[in-house]
Parts: sequence; C-alpha cells; structure tokens
Amino acid sequence: MHVLFVHKNFPAQFGHIASYLIKKHGFRCSFVCELPSGVFDGIQRFQYKLTGGATKTVHYCSRTFENCVWHTHGVYETMKAHPEVKPDLVVGHSGFGSTTFLADLYDCPIINYFEYYYHGRNSDLDFRPEIPVKELDLLRSRTRNAMILLDLQTCAAGYSPTQWQKSLFPVEYQPKIDAIFDGIDTNVWHRRQVSRRIGDREIPAGTKIVTYVSRGFESMRGFDIFMRVAKRICDARKDVIFVCVGSDRVCYGGDMQRISDAESYRDHILKQDNYDMSRFLFTGRVEPNQLADIISMGDLHIYLTVPFVLSWSLMNSLACGATVLASDTAPVREMIRHGENGLLGGFFDVDRLTELALQVLDDPPAYRHLGEAGMHMIQENYSLDKMLPRMLDLYERTLNKHRSR
Repeated sequence: MHVLFVHKNFPAQFGHIASYLIKKHGFRCSFVCELPSGVFDGIQRFQYKLTGGATKTVHYCSRTFENCVWHTHGVYETMKAHPEVKPDLVVGHSGFGSTTFLADLYDCPIINYFEYYYHGRNSDLDFRPEIPVKELDLLRSRTRNAMILLDLQTCAAGYSPTQWQKSLFPVEYQPKIDAIFDGIDTNVWHRRQVSRRIGDREIPAGTKIVTYVSRGFESMRGFDIFMRVAKRICDARKDVIFVCVGSDRVCYGGDMQRISDAESYRDHILKQDNYDMSRFLFTGRVEPNQLADIISMGDLHIYLTVPFVLSWSLMNSLACGATVLASDTAPVREMIRHGENGLLGGFFDVDRLTELALQVLDDPPAYRHLGEAGMHMIQENYSLDKMLPRMLDLYERTLNKHRSR
C-alpha cells in the first residue's frame, strides 16, 4: 500500500502517521512538500517549488486562492515529473489547496485534513470587540474558503481534529468529515520528575511556577489577557514566577498592523503596564522534551484562545498532567470540563481568571486531581495509540469504497 502525503511543510500533521504505517503495517509512504527531496525515516520526500503567487495587484479577497492555486500546481507538476510514484491513496492538508489537481493525475481517492472553515461573524474574526474588523477582512472570510470548498467537493473523505472544528464546515459536507484528533505522543508528553532548573536559572524551592505556551505571543492566543492576569498574581503573591514559552511572532491575525510603538506584540503589551520582569522567564522556542519538563515542573498552566484552531500546547499540557486554567471558549470546552479535568474562566474575565489562579497557587496539591484527570483523558481518548488505528480505519474504509465502485 502506497500513501502520498501532501503539505507545504514536513512532517507537519502527517509525519507520525507515515512512520506508523511504515513500521507497523509495511506501507510505502511518500511526502511532497517545499523542503528538499530525500529519504527521512523511511519516507520518500519530493520537493515542489512555487513559481508565482499573489501580488498587490491581485484583489485582497482573492489572494489566498491565488496562492493556493500556485501551491497545488507546483505539487501537480512535481508529481507528474515522477511517473514512478503511483499512490493508492493521497492524504493532504486542505487550505493550501495542494491536493486539488492530483485528482486529475491519479485514479485514487483523496483524503483531506480539514482544520478550519472561516466565518466572518461569531468567529475568531469578531470575537474581540475591542479590535475592529476591517470591512475587507470580513468579506475575505468568505473567499478564503474557496479552495477548501474545492477540496470538500473533490475529496473522497476528510477529517477534522475536533468535533467543534468539524461543526464549522457547511452542513451538507459534514457527513464527509470524521472527527479524528492528530494524536499525542505520550512517550514524549507525560509527567516527569525533573529538577527545578530552566536553562541556567535555578527555581528556588517554595517558588510557585505558572507556565504559558504559545507558538507566537499574540491576541488570538490571549497573550495580553495572560499578562494582565499575571500582573495581578504578582501583586498578590511574591512567590510566583511565570515561564513563557514561545516566540515574538504573530501567527494569526493582524496584531502588528494595529501597533506602531513596538517591534513585537509582546513589547507592545509590556509597555501597557509596570511589569516586574524579574518574575518572568521568556524561554523562546524549546524542544519538545524540554517543554514537557517545563510543563511538568509547573504548578499551574494557563491557556487562552479565541474560538479558533485548538492548540497542540493545550493537549500536550494535559498529557503532562498540568493543572490547566483555560478560557471558557468553544474549542476548549470540548476538552476541559470545569472542576473535573481543569478550570475554565471567561476569556475577558481577568478578575475570575485571577481568582481561579490564586486558588490553585494557594494550595497546588489540592488541585492535582485535575491534572491527573486531564492526563487520563489524553491517554484514553487522544493518544497516538488510540488515534492511529482510527486514522488507519479511515484510510481503509475510503480505499475499500473506492475499489468497490
């Protein structure tokens, strides 16, 4: 059996699946992406290159689609140049549109990973009323779905990582989509007994540790809200430090377009109040094993998000047995039940989030049962051991349906 995976990055959401199929089931797996060709952990990688893309003369609302077409054509041309590759199944991430033209190259089914369907209202775009929505951004939220809709029409089957993300897609296409999470590698993401040292900084015994993790420090992931909560915790307690893992980049939204007083969104937020920076440790990006160590040594983990794609960092933190305080938003409520495996507070409710955080920091052992319950939930429902057989079942059902046509 030969599966061709398609994503602009590698290994992205598919590397662990490919490794599982190769090692456990003897599949052949290929991967087409923008990185150089070669063989990696048994996966044959092919590089596609972009030869064009959207420019300023292209309408703002159609630039996403224009870029998607260049990606999908690059994938098509690369794989056409390798006629020896004859996949039985194509699996790709929708949104980049990179699988669409492969339906005209191969007589095999396509499965797409559907991560998010954009909406202009009651969505991530307008969730924060203090951040004005530009009219063109509102209009663009419809056209951003153009290639996703083509993929929905073209694919044989699809899947989304959560039920909530699946629910965002048009109801007429939802029967085509399964809800299957990517899977957490509990060999990496588990609670550890570690020394209280981060880099060259030793954390004194008795000092409480609050962790915050985000690929980029930005408003979509509530960095500004987190810092306001942290300031109040600092004012209330002298024995707490905050370990913030991430980078000065904006992955989603237009934060940097709205500010002109700083080089980064983090700098912009730090200027809004008088923070004692000796209480904050910004680590930058760290490797997974180091991040699992950091989360494990924490007394409280804070995760905030607007209604948007659920972060892997939340699931990783739960897998590490962290006591999690999270925003009471739709994607989070699918994973956390208040008082059972974590704590929930309103995204904008700085008073309540601070109150809950201080309750945990007053007596961390009293809340350890929440972390234990979160860890058990991941192991039983979202670990790789549970998810990979479900993914393989989706592949086999799709292939069997194709063969029986």
